[in-house]
Amino acid sequence: MSLLIRGGTVINADARERADVYMEDGVIKAVGLDLDVPSDAEVIEAGGQYVMPGGIDPHTHMQLPFMGTVASEDFYTGTAAGLAGGTTMIIDFVIPDPQQPLMEAYQTWRGWAEKSCADYSFHVAVTWWDDSVGRDMGTLVTEEGVNSFKHFMAYKGAIMADDEILYNSFTRALELGAMPTVHAENGEMVFQLQQKLLASGMSGPEAHPLSRPPAAEGEAANRAIRLAEVIGVPLYLVHVSTKDALDEIIRARGNGQRVFGEALAGHLLIDDSVYRHPDFETAAAHVMSPPFRSKEHQAALWKGLQSGSLQTTATDHCCFCADQKAAGKDDFTLIPNGTGGVEDRLFILWTYGVGAGKLTMEEFVAVTSTNTAKIFNIYPRKGAVRVGADADIVVWDPAARKTISAKTHKQNVDFNIFEGREVTGLASHTISGGILRYKDGEVMAEKGTGRYVKRPAFQPMFKALEKIAAANAPTAVKR
Repeated sequence: MSLLIRGGTVINADARERADVYMEDGVIKAVGLDLDVPSDAEVIEAGGQYVMPGGIDPHTHMQLPFMGTVASEDFYTGTAAGLAGGTTMIIDFVIPDPQQPLMEAYQTWRGWAEKSCADYSFHVAVTWWDDSVGRDMGTLVTEEGVNSFKHFMAYKGAIMADDEILYNSFTRALELGAMPTVHAENGEMVFQLQQKLLASGMSGPEAHPLSRPPAAEGEAANRAIRLAEVIGVPLYLVHVSTKDALDEIIRARGNGQRVFGEALAGHLLIDDSVYRHPDFETAAAHVMSPPFRSKEHQAALWKGLQSGSLQTTATDHCCFCADQKAAGKDDFTLIPNGTGGVEDRLFILWTYGVGAGKLTMEEFVAVTSTNTAKIFNIYPRKGAVRVGADADIVVWDPAARKTISAKTHKQNVDFNIFEGREVTGLASHTISGGILRYKDGEVMAEKGTGRYVKRPAFQPMFKALEKIAAANAPTAVKR
């Protein structure tokens, strides 16, 4: 199948140009003016619109079994919603139970993901440790194309990774050329504060942010970064929500350490007042971890994106409906943690980033697509409109407007954290694998048409870092 996008302006992370884009067999074949293309090629007229690489959301949780229930969004409905918002690829998470073999969990998630209608890949969480975990990590990197491993520093008594697990897993990741990633919250601090709040009679959603103060995130971020520094491995921090954690990233990067940070669209806009809403369902619908923060943290996150201290944006898309959130009606620690956003991320970043003068169009492309592709080693296959890249493209109408609402969104959840916000700048067409999957409000993708994307290991850079770490390691003194 061949497809031509004609009359638009191509925006990449490093440049913009007036150009047509021709794609065939799922790959971009030509970018330029007056292209010689087959007469039977399907044509999308993009006059007055921008042609950009499809969004890559590096942090989603489709169909996740969590806190006694399962996320309402599966891999088909979630990727379909993403296509409606211009996102053509997700990186989801395999989360083994403690003592469950990593490969067993990975195969389970691969089975669930077969229904995807856009491309997908996986981070794999390390929730426990013995030699078999290290062996499975090797298999995942060398045979399955997994180059990142997730560590939850929160959720004590469930999936929390202590310092011993972090040390062993980070060390193994360095050997394999894989990227450790962390959910940075001090799990012990959170647990103790939860018990204290419950004992004081605070059981509603308003206690959620109080149990997870900015200091809990800042401490964990610092601990993970320092551990990565000693081991000599790069590190990626997911959903950075506080100035405290951002300051740790800035310090480390200023010292030459390879540390990367991710901001969620929700954390850029929504503040912690939502937890004090008098309606339980509304307040509980916003419960996620880390929680939404006060406005000064939002300002810091925007500055982090503008300065390059934060490199990517994501959603942590993990949807639970009102009846599921009701499990924590009398105990906020039982409210399933998660909110949506995979459909809305690009709208939000364009409206409140580009539209507000905080981001250039090129920076928008970088933080919604290109930087993720580079950090997780799939660039330039993904994250660029250039010859040879996968034909994953969003045609963006900067004048289109809508009001976000749970009544009209494609996401399979009964609440939208961006409810009522007016956005300007929408996807008019989304192309995935060279095929038109979304057009003017209609998703046309079929189950099972998404592809699993392998991500190669980072051997050259990591081998150099391993040598540096070895050179700096202490040696025994002969006496």
